[in-house]
Amino acid sequence: MTARKGDKPGTTDAYVALLRGINVGGNNMLPMKDLAAMFTKAGANEVRTYIQSGNVVFRAERELSGRIPVAVAKAIAARTPMRIPIVVRSAVELRRIVRNNPYVERAVDTDKLHVVFLAGTPAEAAARALDPKRSPTDEFIVRGADIYLHCPTGYGRSKLTNAYFDAKLATVSTVRNWRTVLKLLELSEG
Repeated sequence: MTARKGDKPGTTDAYVALLRGINVGGNNMLPMKDLAAMFTKAGANEVRTYIQSGNVVFRAERELSGRIPVAVAKAIAARTPMRIPIVVRSAVELRRIVRNNPYVERAVDTDKLHVVFLAGTPAEAAARALDPKRSPTDEFIVRGADIYLHCPTGYGRSKLTNAYFDAKLATVSTVRNWRTVLKLLELSEG
């Protein structure tokens, strides 16, 4: 990411880092205090974590924001045997994601909504090739580097998993429930 024309040096934006697979089911344990310190050491400011599953809100200069997750992933790997993917969205991107959720418009139960955050935008052909019947009660819509999920019987029963999306879309993904997405937006705008 590069600075936009007219940006003043030192101008910072808000970002949300989404780490996949830490502190879930007693696996890949990493204290949030330690994680926050890694972000600060990598150059992030105003670092805050949300719940124990790897959600970090921070501010950084735009040109530095892309390097911070790489530095944190290296710090985690140096300290532990874990190789943790980190997906980042700016507060602006997160606001767009929330505003454009097609399932909210349909007034479905928001407790059954999730967002799959992809590390990169998949090829259109790969996105079109996803099997809409893979998990019969579930629905998904791919929009850019994000996938909106509606899982009426719960995400834990869905066959629309990180492994499926990673393999089919040749990227890395991490999932958050709708309540967490809304809270992360609130924290990034606060």
